[in-house]
Amino acid sequence: MTTSLQVWVMFFLLPILTAPTLLVDAAGKGEWKVLQKSIGIVAMHMQLLHNDRVVIFDRTDFGLSNLTLPGGRCRRNAQELVVKTDCTAHSVEYDVAANKFRALYVETDVWCSSGSVTPEGTLVQTGGFNDGDRTVRTYSPCADADCDWKETAGGLAERRWYASNHQLPDGRQIVVGGRRAFSYEFNPKGDTGAFKLPFLGQTNDPGQENNLYPFVFLNVDGNLFIFANNRAILLDYKKNAVVKTYPTIPGGDPRSYPSSGSAVLLPLKNQEAEVLICGGAPKGSYLRAIKSQFVNALNTCARIQITDPNPTWAMETMPGARVMGDMVILPNGNVLIINGATSGTAGWESGRDPAFSPVLYKPDSPAGSRFEVQNPSKTPRMYHSTAILLRDGRVLVAGSNPHIGYSFGNVVFPTELSMEAFSPSYLEAGNANLRPRVTAPASQSKVKYGQKVKVRFQVKAALDAVSVTMLAPPFTTHSFSMNQRMLVLGTGKVGNVGAGTYEVEVTMPGSSVLAPAGFYLLFVVHKEIPSEGVWIQIQ
Repeated sequence: MTTSLQVWVMFFLLPILTAPTLLVDAAGKGEWKVLQKSIGIVAMHMQLLHNDRVVIFDRTDFGLSNLTLPGGRCRRNAQELVVKTDCTAHSVEYDVAANKFRALYVETDVWCSSGSVTPEGTLVQTGGFNDGDRTVRTYSPCADADCDWKETAGGLAERRWYASNHQLPDGRQIVVGGRRAFSYEFNPKGDTGAFKLPFLGQTNDPGQENNLYPFVFLNVDGNLFIFANNRAILLDYKKNAVVKTYPTIPGGDPRSYPSSGSAVLLPLKNQEAEVLICGGAPKGSYLRAIKSQFVNALNTCARIQITDPNPTWAMETMPGARVMGDMVILPNGNVLIINGATSGTAGWESGRDPAFSPVLYKPDSPAGSRFEVQNPSKTPRMYHSTAILLRDGRVLVAGSNPHIGYSFGNVVFPTELSMEAFSPSYLEAGNANLRPRVTAPASQSKVKYGQKVKVRFQVKAALDAVSVTMLAPPFTTHSFSMNQRMLVLGTGKVGNVGAGTYEVEVTMPGSSVLAPAGFYLLFVVHKEIPSEGVWIQIQ
């Protein structure tokens, strides 16, 4: 009898071809450092929590990982399709400050799942494959090494595989889409079940499914911007009504999984909101890739003001093509485009030609001068790689496994278990005098909506051009950072309180529509050089 996993294998698995052609970019900026040669698992999913620990996991049906569960613990699961008795881990907690990691235990399959963080700081992870497709899992951070995953079977109304999550103003999470799931639902589930969303069916290409992992952003009017394939809508999820349909992206090429561009909601400064979508793959690329024909990825970004009454897409050209890239908002509001390939698509054995060099996008610079190529990594980060911002301003990069299981030899791109950090140029030693150090508010401070907060900081150099930003760290997987959201806070006059110490009063966002309740990183930015972040919790 053919299992669903075997069907998936036959659909994706391809012959292994010749060695890749490496992309060579011009010299740029930034520095790379390997943090761990192996964490034992593939970093398919990552989330930074407010205790500076990163929760990482891959999937239970990769086979045995390279990290043994402690204390002789084993996962015994009769429903597992690969290894029914597995004494290895498929999730870890990474301690950023100590540069150490420990194994976590996950019971059901979390493959290609989604997640977000509650206002209290608990990671809520939804769906997956096989026995995990309706499961809700939670991970509450703790000061010791006792915290681990907790699972609730049947926590979802429908199977959710390749879905997207977003934190809502009322504290719930919305779960949108998934493979053959043209609907959305809420967590906690309650008694409402799922709501049909025909848009997801309309954007579903037969045999390609470019509507997976839709890009979902909370607009400043409280509605949800949802992009799938090459189109977007504005959804009033409370009334289950589409209130706006946006123009098709110029060129009509798909940008969501498996064509896998990436997207961000650009930093919010007022009541206007803009979305930036970069990279992807031309129409038909996925079907050609599974026949070993690797089409050049898209080299364009599309930017749209989603609050405009008559919105239009503005197109920009990147320094190079990219598919399966990650887009990370940096503390100064710039966007780092990192990881991925320059040809092919997402999916097993479907990408070629790694994109080694990150690209910096400066949204406030004039059009035509917004991109800056950065220094390259030496490690291909292909399918199933991730990147997230850390509190100290570095970008944590890990993962890459375009195979059905862990494969370390006789393949084009071996399974990658290492973890490295990319330090943007603002962390260079020459910027040390410009870099602020926040002394107030204290870390883990609680703030309220509309509250005026005095931010105190120190700078050694002469002061000039100061701003304050706050960022919600995202849940990142498959080239999309769910719930990534930055606000540029209104600032008043900067006062000198002596000895290189300054104070500025900022106003917290006025409502949970602008900033859903929860933990944020607050940064002071001086001449585009950010401080380390300070954790604040807005309630």
